[in-house]
Amino acid sequence: MLPVTKKSKMRKRTRRSHLAVRPVHLIPCPQCSQSKLPHAACPNCGYVNAHTRIKVGTQES
Repeated sequence: MLPVTKKSKMRKRTRRSHLAVRPVHLIPCPQCSQSKLPHAACPNCGYVNAHTRIKVGTQES
């Protein structure tokens, strides 16, 4: 078995470059102007697009 060679800092950091934390991209809802994820239903009003709307209610335990 061969001895382990040292990995340089640059080689280690370039390998991990895709693991960086990126900020969450939020857009305003066209109906209620609350922040929501793109291509997802609004958690406040349930708006998805002009033809689709989801009922949003409070959960009781």
